Parts: sequence; structure tokens; C-alpha cells
Amino acid sequence: MSQRQDVVQPANSDTGQLGSSVRHTNSRSLWNRAKSGLARSTSGKIGIVLVLIVILAAVFADVFSPHSAIEMNTQHRMAGPSLYYPLGTDEFGRDILSRIIHGARISLQVGFISVSIALVIGGVLGLVSGFFGGWIDTVISRLLDILFAFPEILLAIALLAVLGSELRNVMIAIGIVYTPSFARIVRGPVLSAKKQEYVEASRVIGASTGRTMFKHVLPNVAAPLIVQSTIAFSFAILTEAALSFLGLGAQPPDPSWGSMLAGGRRFVEQAPWMAIFPGFAIMIAVLGFNLMGDWLRDVLDPRTT
Repeated sequence: MSQRQDVVQPANSDTGQLGSSVRHTNSRSLWNRAKSGLARSTSGKIGIVLVLIVILAAVFADVFSPHSAIEMNTQHRMAGPSLYYPLGTDEFGRDILSRIIHGARISLQVGFISVSIALVIGGVLGLVSGFFGGWIDTVISRLLDILFAFPEILLAIALLAVLGSELRNVMIAIGIVYTPSFARIVRGPVLSAKKQEYVEASRVIGASTGRTMFKHVLPNVAAPLIVQSTIAFSFAILTEAALSFLGLGAQPPDPSWGSMLAGGRRFVEQAPWMAIFPGFAIMIAVLGFNLMGDWLRDVLDPRTT
């Protein structure tokens, strides 16, 4: 409680030094908990490794790709895995490994931007709803209930029917789909946090409502937001793959894991590798972010210490 009181007390040399010391101690404590938690968590280690593999593949796609991701070679159509084509080729003779590596860029781009949209909009809505309460909370909650009433993939398809099936619109649609989850995650802790002493102290010293909300309340509900962002990242990748599988995501010749899976489905008997390897890439990415999210939840939950 002393840390929260120090934040809202009038600034002077003693309180400033004490606040800095407390923040440094808490940061060090969190870092120690993260290290010890990772040392005990095998799933956390696996998750971080898988996420790093996906990130490195996306960042250094041009370096790791043995061939062009879009160049066709009709002489090697549906060629099986070999030394020259480690994961085989598709119906147009394109290297599947290269397309999977470049497809990681699209998946991470969609995940990052869509989750950022959901985090900002949902976080603000949840903060405002929980902090003000009353009719504002009622209106926002009912709007969120309406969005929750739709299955996620159907809501995304409906939004794309209005916006158009472009990659930019896919990111916007997925961001809107996951906005209610972030709003609900924030609203509950804010309802509890606004009754705490440090919020009352902030009001007493004359802090504005916006400063109280974003400077004092929001940082104290950040932990569940971080965990939710990591888990939502995995679902955003999965949703983008589902939309691309339906032809509503990244358009040819851009390599998307979902569209690769859709193309391989037609030739699953003649060339099963066309569907198996893109599906495996989706599984690796989703599993990695889910495992890392579980580890972060344990690290940021004080009840586990």
C-alpha cells in the first residue's frame, strides 16, 4: 500500500527517493519471480522457444528461405520433401518451406496490430465503464454483450463483408472481435481498484479524473492485460488462418498459412505435405503463445509467490 500512497503524495526529495526505491525493489522482485518461475516451468520454456522460432522466422524470412515464396516452377509441381525442397512444393511448384517462413510475417503482423487495436479500445472502454459506473457502465456493458452474442469467426466474417477482404481489414475485424474480452478483463479490477485509498488520495490532492484513471488505476490492472494480450495473440493468429482458409484473409500470391492449408486440402491424398506442414506451423505458433501466456499469468499473479 505504501507504493500507491507514495505515488499520489506531494513531490519532495524524500518521497521521490522512497518511490524510486520501491519501484526498483518491485521491478527486481518481478524479475526474480520471472526467472524462478521460468526455471520451474518446462511449459514456459517451451512456449518462449516456440515464440522465438516464429519471430526469428518472420524477421529473417529472406535469410532463412531457401527459395522464393511466390516464384512458380511447373516442372516441380507437388514434389515431395527432398534435400532441394525440404517440405516439398505445392500445386504451382512453389517451395512450401519458404512460403511457411514468409507466412510467419503475415501471422505476426495480423496478431500484433489486431491485438493492439483490441487492447487500446477494449482497455479504454473497460476503464471508463468500471471507473464511472452508473449509466455509462450500463451502456458500455450492453454494447459489449451484443458483440459477445456473436460467434467470433461469424462476427469477423460479417465485418469483412462490410469492410472488404483485405489484410488491413482483417486486422481491424479481428481487433473489433476481441475488444469485448479486453474490456471485461479491465472492468472487473477497475471496479475494485477505484475504491482503494490511493484513488481517494489522488482525488484529495486535486488530480484530474483522467490522471487518476490512467496514472493510478490503469497501472494496477495492467497484469491481466499483459496475460490477455499474449493469449489473444494466439487466437488472432488462429482467426486469421481461419479467415484465409475461407478466402477472406491474405490474397494470393501472399503466403498465408490459412490459404496454404486451404490449397493443400484439395490435394491431401496426392500430396499430404501441402496441408500437414502449414497446419503444423499454425499449431506451433498458437501453442507457443498459449504456453507463454500461462507462464506470464503465473509470474504476474502475486498469489503464486
